[in-house]
Amino acid sequence: MKYEARRMTWGMAVLAVLTFGARRARATDWPTYAGDYARSGVTVDPLPDALVETWKWKSRHPPQPAWQGEAKWDGWNKVYDMKPRQVFDRAFHPVVAGACVYLGSSADDQVRCMDAATGRELWTFFTEGPVRLAPSIHEGKAYFGSDDGFVYCVDARSGKESWKARVAPEDRRIPGNGRMISAWPVRTSVVVQDGVAYTTAGMFPAEGVHLVALDARTGAEKWRRVQKDLPAQGYLLASRTRLYVPAGRNNPAVCDLQDGRRLRVVEGAGGTYALLSGDMLVFGPGKTGQLGAVEEGSSDQLATFHGNQMIVTGTRSYLHSDAEVTALDRAKYLELARERKRLSAEQAALNKKLKQAGKKAPGDASMEEMRARLSEIGRKIDEATSGMDRCQLWRASSGWPHGMVLAGDTLVMGGKNEVAGLRTSDGTVAWRVTVEGAAYGLAVSDGALFVSTDKGAVHRFGAGPGKGR
Repeated sequence: MKYEARRMTWGMAVLAVLTFGARRARATDWPTYAGDYARSGVTVDPLPDALVETWKWKSRHPPQPAWQGEAKWDGWNKVYDMKPRQVFDRAFHPVVAGACVYLGSSADDQVRCMDAATGRELWTFFTEGPVRLAPSIHEGKAYFGSDDGFVYCVDARSGKESWKARVAPEDRRIPGNGRMISAWPVRTSVVVQDGVAYTTAGMFPAEGVHLVALDARTGAEKWRRVQKDLPAQGYLLASRTRLYVPAGRNNPAVCDLQDGRRLRVVEGAGGTYALLSGDMLVFGPGKTGQLGAVEEGSSDQLATFHGNQMIVTGTRSYLHSDAEVTALDRAKYLELARERKRLSAEQAALNKKLKQAGKKAPGDASMEEMRARLSEIGRKIDEATSGMDRCQLWRASSGWPHGMVLAGDTLVMGGKNEVAGLRTSDGTVAWRVTVEGAAYGLAVSDGALFVSTDKGAVHRFGAGPGKGR
């Protein structure tokens, strides 16, 4: 491996006991992809006003994505310039906990632990297949799956194996991406919550895709569900009662956390990106860069947005597309979206009723009342739509389409060979830093920014000399 350090002294960091659950226990930790199991990408931990690269590490081989890109066009539906919908393993996504950085590698089949301050490698752990998703760090353990069909639990301080569990139904290997992998590879992350580790195995529905719950302490199987209609690929999400399973190019499934029973498959345009905001699931980006929002208990969409990713706070939503970033008044937008959805449902019901009553005399009073109500509903739907458009607080051009997280009051945007920080007040650029490759992986911890790229590079940026942490 190629390693480069700048302006830092060598030394082994003392690892703290890691104690986090489904949400971050400390603001300074980023213990799973996007910081938590809602995949919020948000931390209150701010970044310095000016960032300096303190170290850089680079793999000998770049990431080896399972899916190289989307088809150029969908002739049946006449959709052109399609977006890739399975980009979960374009970089070695970093997670940070207890003064250490952890990376899974699709290039050399291992998980690494490095000193967060210096980039020095502390330990590595090999599996028998690519590790495509970042590990989850929970109560002093690192949990991750591999294309070999197994889930691993290792000590986060030493890398020593605690247990290994085969979540594939049998140990059968097939060629995949130029490698020998399990016929049921683990292509989702591991979620650890309330003493249970959740994951999946399998990507071919005809062979069975397994949703599995394991005892987080021992690896013993608690329950298993098999689905025959959807794959499972991407980072799992979890609330206190629900597990959300991305399904590659298909739409996510919502499952009961207690027994894995499927509750519904939401409607949308597919993709492995997903965000959980309270009781609302946002996912995409579909074939053309479209995010759908679905509320708990519902399958149909409340609203759709043109974009690739979203950051949600208590008062605002930040929407990220290929060319721009938009800030929205979140509360007002949702209020209007719910009103428009209610009106649209009433409109559909009235249209159906009016069609069924079509044989009545043209002057029938009830039909005239329905037509008048339909006209009023149409006007109110237009008003709600116009109001939603006015919820935009600001809009800014963006040349950083690959990633977005929020650190304090700075939106951190990943682009090609560059990462930028935008002020949440107005979208203006506060700073820019140079990286090697497309910045898909972003993590913020203890006042430092960690960036991973499609070239296999990992950069750490922090305050310059004399500037504090």
